[in-house]
Amino acid sequence: MTSAGRPYRRRKNVTVVSLLLLVLSVALGPTPSSAAGSDWWNPTARPAPDSGINVTGEPFTGTNAKGEVKGFVDAHDHIFSNEAFGGRLICGKPFSEQGVADALKDCPEHYPDGSLAIFDFITNGGDGKHDPVGWPTFKDWPAHDSLTHQQNYYAWIERAWRGGQRVLVNDLVTNGVICSVYFFKDRSCDEMTSIRLQAKLTYDMQAYIDKMYGGTGKGWFRIVTDSAQARQVIEQGKLAVILGVETSEPFGCKQVLDIAQCSKADIDKGLDELHALGVRSMFLCHKFDNALCGVRFDSGGLGTAINVGQFLSTGTFWKTETCKGPQHDNPIGNATAAEAEKELPAGVEVPSYSADAQCNVRGLTDLGEYAVRGMMKRKMMLEIDHMSVKATGRVLDIFEAESYPGVLSSHSWMDLDWTERVYGLGGFIAQYMHGSEGFISEAKRTEALRDKYGVGYGYGTDMNGVGGWPGPRGADAPNKVTYPFKSVDGGSVIDRQTTGERTWDLNTDGAAHYGLVPDWIEDIRRVGGQDVVDDLFRGAESYLDTWGASENHQAGVNLARGAYTSASSSEWSLFTSYQPNRAVDGDGGTRWASDWNDDQWYRVDLGSTQLVKRVTLDWERAYGKSYRIELSTDGANWRTAWSTTAGDGGLDTARFTGTPARYLRIQGQERGTDWGYSLYEVGVHSS
Repeated sequence: MTSAGRPYRRRKNVTVVSLLLLVLSVALGPTPSSAAGSDWWNPTARPAPDSGINVTGEPFTGTNAKGEVKGFVDAHDHIFSNEAFGGRLICGKPFSEQGVADALKDCPEHYPDGSLAIFDFITNGGDGKHDPVGWPTFKDWPAHDSLTHQQNYYAWIERAWRGGQRVLVNDLVTNGVICSVYFFKDRSCDEMTSIRLQAKLTYDMQAYIDKMYGGTGKGWFRIVTDSAQARQVIEQGKLAVILGVETSEPFGCKQVLDIAQCSKADIDKGLDELHALGVRSMFLCHKFDNALCGVRFDSGGLGTAINVGQFLSTGTFWKTETCKGPQHDNPIGNATAAEAEKELPAGVEVPSYSADAQCNVRGLTDLGEYAVRGMMKRKMMLEIDHMSVKATGRVLDIFEAESYPGVLSSHSWMDLDWTERVYGLGGFIAQYMHGSEGFISEAKRTEALRDKYGVGYGYGTDMNGVGGWPGPRGADAPNKVTYPFKSVDGGSVIDRQTTGERTWDLNTDGAAHYGLVPDWIEDIRRVGGQDVVDDLFRGAESYLDTWGASENHQAGVNLARGAYTSASSSEWSLFTSYQPNRAVDGDGGTRWASDWNDDQWYRVDLGSTQLVKRVTLDWERAYGKSYRIELSTDGANWRTAWSTTAGDGGLDTARFTGTPARYLRIQGQERGTDWGYSLYEVGVHSS
């Protein structure tokens, strides 16, 4: 870092002696620029021995000409998943006070030849055998296709930061069922206990790195809890680390035989605790259906194994139905997973699934909707990857109704047809760390939408997430990475990465560990050109835009709440009321319902003339297929502000040019069912 010296006004009576002293001080002492330009990015006390970084040059600082932060964003990583699943599924640690030899060693049951690396051969085939020795030889791991060995050693993350990454989302992750059925473990399978431990260790790693740089706050690894803090960290050239959560039963919200095992109080308590830990984004469901939402299935043999886990956790297998729109969940397939299926009770078999029924019957539950709104209240961002399309559709409806931007798709599990809806909300999208050809192809497919909305792009490495990573393209591949190469900003030189006695080359080793992220980005540049990399380099700014907009979101005032209402008809019931006022009482469990014919209307008197820009209609199963929204200042003369002939139920949001109105009328023309029209809640908004 350099800084300009202060301008000074020269006096006319400067003596020869004072001039001489000035010359000597410049010649013999540090100048302001040289002091500021010291190698702040290198620690003063790195452990020895330790991994190499193999990057030279000063990390870039500051913002671009528009005042935007620069840099890449990894929106989905799992630094401490070695502490998940009972503590023995992922072998090795991201750091150790005892040094690299203690951090990068295999699980004890993998010795002497990997024969008991059971999860390896369940998920990856083969017999799981490998050389278990890590430091210093690293003969067989880490590797792009090894799912059970540490890939997030702190020095490898440091190399990614030095290569231009400026945001890292550390998703605290675990799965109680995988823990319970896995043969080796050394701690409880309680998910929240593991989440708390991983959060603590992330702060411990920050302190570990700080100590190398001389004290608290001086290291490059900075945990941040708001977007302004993240911007300050990135402007200093450091790495902003955000905590997220990806777990299958958050707050204990599992479901057994379709019965929820948690309450709204559990959700509030859990969200408050996570927020206090520093968590700012999370998944509500992952791998198994839970009391909050249905999941987007896994495919093939892994999908079958997870479906077995679903049964062991919930007492039910996944249930599918024919999709009602262009969006669809992953096909389950009918592959076998012999080792996993052995865990089923006698006489129980994994069901077969029809190829034309790819959607999960489970969507967002009432408890799930409560959790979504609770996250909005706490300004948290919601991860929609792993949610079924039915659940995702409802989430997007809710966010659109509230104009809430805090939606993330961090590693390619969202249905691709949702992309524009996410961008339209102001959300952020990252792609899984696929090989360069596949990554470039998908990036090009959505490039026009990024240009339309003026946003950058991200990647989700999912390291330590048992997913698999880009393999080698080959030593003779066209446009291969040549070492050394310059970082994207041009300020650093990056050579092959060495840890102990092993040197990795992306061309022949693939993305074996986190330190090879800069090499993978260089591969993308060489194969696909600069455009995709430029979009990635704008990723940090776009991620922080989404986060900041979520923090600044203000819930809109519902002008219809408690207003006087009337309707053409109301269904009669001996047990409850379906009168018009039930749709403006603020209770999502009550509703207005009409008689069972097409020509029906519902009217709201706002009490005085208001500017109306947005109307939200939360339909019960009896919805309007064709209807129009009409506005009036006097209750006699009406004009149509919005209409549709393709209503599909759920939560509809109508936006239109702001119009003064005291009265609003929903004029039904055609029902979507044989019942009448039925609305849980009507919202009228000026913004």
